[in-house]
Amino acid sequence: MAAVGTSRYSMVSIVLHWAIALAIAWMIWVGWWMTDAIQDPAQASAAFRNYQLHKSVGLTILVLSVIRLIWRFTHSFPPLPTHMPAWEKAAARASHLLLYGVMLAMPLTGWLYVSAGWNSAMNMPFAAPTIWFGQFEWPHMPGLADASDATRGAVAGAAMSVHAKLAWGAIALVALHAAAALKHHFFDRDSVLASMLPIIRPLRRRTAVADGRDTRS
Repeated sequence: MAAVGTSRYSMVSIVLHWAIALAIAWMIWVGWWMTDAIQDPAQASAAFRNYQLHKSVGLTILVLSVIRLIWRFTHSFPPLPTHMPAWEKAAARASHLLLYGVMLAMPLTGWLYVSAGWNSAMNMPFAAPTIWFGQFEWPHMPGLADASDATRGAVAGAAMSVHAKLAWGAIALVALHAAAALKHHFFDRDSVLASMLPIIRPLRRRTAVADGRDTRS
């Protein structure tokens, strides 16, 4: 729900936003590195250690994303600026929905891949437990442990394919999201970026005066 007069996101929203954003950026980078490193004997050990960390961070993103969605629909947040045209507001809402979808789908497909217990790159069984930051074992999705090799291989292949495509989708959406935020800050000079980044203040907006010069309001 949006509250009239709300000009800034709550601290909970801000912390969740940046924590998830930074975690996703790290996950995409280390995911690509692991894809090559796991097949290199010299780097395989380091890749496996990061594989466990990758899974832990991914599951944390899933939990934080669920919390953020619940918080979003139960707390107030700043409305979109009134100067935005209808098409831009619709695009903003659509991109946010897609971002939420990616934030949930990426860790879910990764979890599904791990649960299948199959190494798609080598086309062989690879049952590895997920130890959340070395503290406790995270359960696999039910129904796959006793499935046939063919089923597990098919599930793992599909899950990894979607997971990789979602990574590219995340990059595109984050780039679009960042570009829109910068556009709001430097061109529209509104409070969209400042509402989620408390360390900055909105730039003063230019307003036309009678003699044709620009002043800053």
